[in-house]
Amino acid sequence: MFKKIAFTMYPVIDHNRARNFYEKILGLTATKVSAGGSWIEYDLSGGGCFAITTLAEGVKPSSNSGGSVAFEVEDLDPLVSKLKSDGVKLKLDIFPSPVCRMAVILDSEGNAVTLHQLHKK
Repeated sequence: MFKKIAFTMYPVIDHNRARNFYEKILGLTATKVSAGGSWIEYDLSGGGCFAITTLAEGVKPSSNSGGSVAFEVEDLDPLVSKLKSDGVKLKLDIFPSPVCRMAVILDSEGNAVTLHQLHKK
């Protein structure tokens, strides 16, 4: 009966600060803003929807618990270099896996965000 994952959502404390991070630092484009800006969606061109919200009462941002999101990127090295120069904190610097290379950054609210680049075939 399940069809697909509709969205991945992160709780945020300050939606303006979080929007700045995801839109200005990571370059995502908001595709839907509702509830006075307390729910913002970012539809990704390759599929999937990421959302941030201040509506998750009692849920606090965390880099150590709950689910996490992994954004597939085209070129990990220059992106991580740029994020470092922009002052973005890294939880884990670039590391390899059998199928990809990844880095884990912290968003403006303290949530962990994985950046993922597949190995070329």
